[in-house]
Amino acid sequence: MNGFYSVFAPGGKKIADCGSLQDATTLVAMKGDGHYYQFTPFPGDIIDVSSNKQLTGQQGLPSAKIRLEDAQQQLELREGYAEVFVS
Repeated sequence: MNGFYSVFAPGGKKIADCGSLQDATTLVAMKGDGHYYQFTPFPGDIIDVSSNKQLTGQQGLPSAKIRLEDAQQQLELREGYAEVFVS
C-alpha cells in the first residue's frame, strides 16, 4: 500500500484526503497555500467473509416456510377486513 495524502489549509483545517501525490500538490496549488502529509492507514480488523460462522447470538434469517406462512396469514387478514366501496 503506497499511502494517501491529507491536504491541510494554512490554519490547520483538513481540506481533503487524496489518493495520489499529484492530486495533493494540485489541490495545494489551487488553494495557493497550505500543506499535505503522506500517511499509510492501518488495515484494521481483517474479517474472513468466506467462512460460514455466525456471530454469537445471531440467529440468521427465519426459514422460508415461516416467512411464507406469515405472508399468507397477513394476506388472509387483509382479505377478511376488506370492504367493498362502490362509487
